[in-house]
Amino acid sequence: METLEQDASVTPEFHGLEAQNIHAWFSKHHVLSDVSLRFPERTVTGLIGPSGCGKSTFIRLLNRMHEFIPGAAMAGKVLRNGADIYASDVDAATVRLKIGMVFQKPNPFPAMNIRENVLSGIKLAHLKVSDHDAVVENCLTRAGLWKEVKDRLNATGGSLSGGQQQRLCIARSLAVEPSVLLMDEPCSALDPGSTLRIEETIRELAEKIAVVIVTHNMQQAARVSDYCAFFLADSGPGILVEADATKKLFTNPSDTRTADYVQGKFG
Repeated sequence: METLEQDASVTPEFHGLEAQNIHAWFSKHHVLSDVSLRFPERTVTGLIGPSGCGKSTFIRLLNRMHEFIPGAAMAGKVLRNGADIYASDVDAATVRLKIGMVFQKPNPFPAMNIRENVLSGIKLAHLKVSDHDAVVENCLTRAGLWKEVKDRLNATGGSLSGGQQQRLCIARSLAVEPSVLLMDEPCSALDPGSTLRIEETIRELAEKIAVVIVTHNMQQAARVSDYCAFFLADSGPGILVEADATKKLFTNPSDTRTADYVQGKFG
């Protein structure tokens, strides 16, 4: 099992997110086997592989969303800056503030306006913020949406286009100041123009935080990610075949299965 090559000499004071020997089950069905990966600060990592290989399950394990599913179980460790997020004394809700999630389908709160959507996480978590207006502007700017909505912050989130709604969800995640942002196929339902804006946002976010993105779009993975991890499930649970710098994985992978996948021969 391989991990990202650039981490071979990393000291124990690794800053970022790290999965160690992760397994996942849905009831008795073993869906993910022995996955270890590191996600350094200020990088984008793309998770690629055919449908059913465990990518979405894995990304949900990284912020304890997996445990919402009845019958779900996991083994292994997920460390954020060296601390196990599954430790018995760790609050799951607090974990999800620091490791945010943006889903495939935009999900702004329909009864809230744009401003309220951005601030919703802060209010739910009872965080103290002195200047709500500044937070709204900052988060919408970082999500690439401020210029488009600054004059209609009282409009409902549902009045926005699909791409705008997705960027609103990104802004909502940023308001609680996460150190990691997980994105599960955030552009799969968007037009090319909206996809481009989301990709620009991802690259800008990676200047400050770690971003992990599940994508079936090989061109997107090549454009936005610094590192890529290739997952595959043949007749058993999903496994990590290899992970490396994106350029190397796409041009000179170590495993022939990776080469076949990125060249479009299956998947």
